[in-house]
Amino acid sequence: QVQLVESGGGLVQAGGSLRLSCAASGRTFSSYAMAWFRQAPGKEREFVAHITRRGGSTYYADSVKGRFTISRDNAKNTGYLQMNSLKPEDTAVYYCAADESQLVRTDRRVYDYWGQGTQVTVSS
Repeated sequence: QVQLVESGGGLVQAGGSLRLSCAASGRTFSSYAMAWFRQAPGKEREFVAHITRRGGSTYYADSVKGRFTISRDNAKNTGYLQMNSLKPEDTAVYYCAADESQLVRTDRRVYDYWGQGTQVTVSS
């Protein structure tokens, strides 16, 4: 099993940037693909970005493509989500999730491991 803890959320003005971190412990981090999801008030949790186990391939939701970058440092057991050009509609609780599959999976229901979430608020 792997345990995940997110950090780096906060309040930022529209057009600003934030970098989220996801620290992993337990089983070897490189055994898992990693994804970021987000959930805004009153909405379902939605896929944001995915990165494969060694970081060789990434995939993004259309809503964040070109603005967000997912990355990972397996030596540090940490994943990241760099968020630039933030918009008020990016406001949500952001979660990292881990998956043992080698496939790019965007369905939140297939992920077994989740962090507790970190709040991102973008003011207009």
